[in-house]
Amino acid sequence: MDAMQLLDKESDKPPSISTDRRSRWLVAVIANVKEENHSTFNEPADAGAEFDKLETVQSIQGAIEADGHQTIFLPADVNLPYALRDVHPDICFNIAEGYGADAREAQVPALLAMMGIPYTASCVLANAISLDKTLTKRIWRDVRLPIAPFQEFITGKEPLRGYLDFPLFVKPDREGTGMGVDQGAKVNNIEELRERVTWVIETYHQPALVESFLPGREFTVGVMGREDALLSSHKPELYAIDGFHRFPVLEIESYRSITPGIYSNAAKSKALDESGAPGYFCPANLEPGLAEKLQKLALRAHQAIGALDVSRVDIRLDEDGNPRLLEINTLPGLNPEVSDICIMAKAEGLPYCDLILEILYLAAGRYGLLAPQLVMQPLRSVRQSKILNRIPLNSLPQIAS
Repeated sequence: MDAMQLLDKESDKPPSISTDRRSRWLVAVIANVKEENHSTFNEPADAGAEFDKLETVQSIQGAIEADGHQTIFLPADVNLPYALRDVHPDICFNIAEGYGADAREAQVPALLAMMGIPYTASCVLANAISLDKTLTKRIWRDVRLPIAPFQEFITGKEPLRGYLDFPLFVKPDREGTGMGVDQGAKVNNIEELRERVTWVIETYHQPALVESFLPGREFTVGVMGREDALLSSHKPELYAIDGFHRFPVLEIESYRSITPGIYSNAAKSKALDESGAPGYFCPANLEPGLAEKLQKLALRAHQAIGALDVSRVDIRLDEDGNPRLLEINTLPGLNPEVSDICIMAKAEGLPYCDLILEILYLAAGRYGLLAPQLVMQPLRSVRQSKILNRIPLNSLPQIAS
């Protein structure tokens, strides 16, 4: 009996994918870990803010080891090439932010690609693009995704474009975790603009991104999967027909935070229940249709820059209530208690362990580390048929008659 005959039979059970894990992997978790007194005289006070806590690394290791694999933590520093050579991991779980350069989030993926070592999440180019907020906005603009009017300042002396009206918002072009963002980021006149732009350029040694200030509600939206996710996933029921999982929308209410109306590094650094922390509401209380619209925009934003497997997109509403894309994080935080995408997963009942393993197995499937075996439970519904019709027949395993 061939695969198509099996698919044509009827059953009340949905199709599922199982993975034949004939061997266990050695998984290297690669990260930059926060250190006390990291900042030097030539770095801004919030340098290293995007680095992970050791507890996050340990939580990821625990989730992976719970599925029977071995793990090792490798710091993402100048010794990483030698550590990789000595350890010979089967696959790397990458959450490294990188050090001291533009496109630094692409450093570890580039190294792993050069060494031929499989790794999780987005590849080199998408990680390089996503950290550059101006470049990301240019790409989104070209594919007609909604963004706020913006301008990049390289010297700080450029004339302000005529389409920009105050108030404006200023931030470093190539930073994350709210670095360089505080109450002074919102400017109301040309003098404040010049002062803030100059400060960003001199402090962070990179261009300043200036965009229209968006006064509306702020959301972050997570996406996981890809078109052939069913061939790798250990929880195929998570994914829609197109192979993607949409996390519930998380609203960030910053008006009650330590920096009212601005989701700053200081606000992000607060524990969820700490005084001065923003409010985190998931699923967000949204009018009909808006949640779906935000999820569609997040997926389009993810695909526009070539992101893979998992990302998180920040969106804010303008004065008319229209969503505008802010930025995308192709290496979303994975602290089980405070990271946005983990809050989303918890809100929908997805255990942390399953979230981590999905990211791991989606990557393993890309690199051929899995032996995917379609459990040929026949298809009754049109929806189930469409799921499998999207999977190329030559990618299905051979099935004995």
